Amino acid sequence: MLWRWGASLAAPLLPAYLRRRLARGKELAGRLEERRGFGAARPPGPLVWLHAASVGETLSLLPVVETLAPRVQILLTTGTVTSAALLERRLPPALRARVRHRFAPLDVPSWVKRFLDGWRPDVAAFVESELWPNMILAARARSLPLVLLNARLSPRSAQRWRLAPRLGRELMGAFALVLAQSEGDAARLAALGAPEVRVPGNLKEAVPPLPADPAALAALRAAIGGRPVLLGASTHPGEEAILLEAHRLLAGAHPGLLTILAPRHPDRGAEVAALAESLGLAARRRGEGALPEAETAVYVADTLGEMGLFYRLARVALVGGSLVPHGGHNPLEPARLGCPILLGPHTANFADLAARLLAAGGAGLVEPPEAAALAAAADGVLSHRDHGRRLAEAAAAALAPAEGLPGEVAEALLRLLPAQGPQWGQGPIDA
Repeated sequence: MLWRWGASLAAPLLPAYLRRRLARGKELAGRLEERRGFGAARPPGPLVWLHAASVGETLSLLPVVETLAPRVQILLTTGTVTSAALLERRLPPALRARVRHRFAPLDVPSWVKRFLDGWRPDVAAFVESELWPNMILAARARSLPLVLLNARLSPRSAQRWRLAPRLGRELMGAFALVLAQSEGDAARLAALGAPEVRVPGNLKEAVPPLPADPAALAALRAAIGGRPVLLGASTHPGEEAILLEAHRLLAGAHPGLLTILAPRHPDRGAEVAALAESLGLAARRRGEGALPEAETAVYVADTLGEMGLFYRLARVALVGGSLVPHGGHNPLEPARLGCPILLGPHTANFADLAARLLAAGGAGLVEPPEAAALAAAADGVLSHRDHGRRLAEAAAAALAPAEGLPGEVAEALLRLLPAQGPQWGQGPIDA
């Protein structure tokens, strides 16, 4: 009730908040009204509503969307401009007539009501931990079947929810089905009040490989030639210094070594290049349109949406956020592209997956998270191609069980469609 009242009282101030976001590039000028629930264009036939917060969650939904779209219409909402751009790039052209993207309305009761009145979905699924009280309770009031997909609840979040147990039970009790990422997540979600929890696996493990522009890839390969490449992917402050020192330790044994540094936040590109130059390492920045030259030791990949290029070029990759206590980034991306993986000890964001990859021999551990340990781990791959191939093959085998997961999730959603209508969910329908 407090959340409902607070959101309603804040509603007159939220247009100014949205305009500030627009000025910072976090909203699109022609689509601000979608945040207030406007813009419905409901198609005929059964409609499945899928909601993902941002890029990672949207990527995990794409295989499910591709499975569902020939059989139902889809409304896909997200909360960020980057996720909308991702859909524009990654959604197959054949499916675009059956998938409608909108920005999710902010969690204001009247805006949520306008959104649900306009779209009238038949089933709704939220991804991971998108628990917006007004949206969820309004959907339940309409008897809209709700699913929490790829659900996760960290131990820290579970502790916070214990401060509001009644709210947790109220929200989780609205979901007809919760599909959790792991057994640990399932236990925490059940304790919070989810009535039915299953553990089919992590949808992110079924995400297709990152794409790469063929012309850009060819240009980089021509510029790099046969040089060995060490990649620092999605790095954070402190990690670049470790990677640069590892480069200096490796350079003597690996002539022509090129280290590619892809900072998690590309606006740090100038900072990362300056750090390399201060250590006497010649650097060039992709953000300035440069390609690596013969004398380039460090190539700073300070662009967005191009990690598929760099994983294809690397002989070995350190997944960033794991040498410093950030929690690590997604090791699935290099695994899907057959790139040998190195991980630091800080992998809390992907703890189950990292543990499984390490146990299966699908990743190498850099411990302690220092330059000497990183250089030794990278040298093992750079000096012995068989070792790198074994890492990549073991990672692929560890991910193989997830290949059928999108179809399983899609079927679970189709089974929740209401019974009325021309055999909804039983086969293709007219657009």
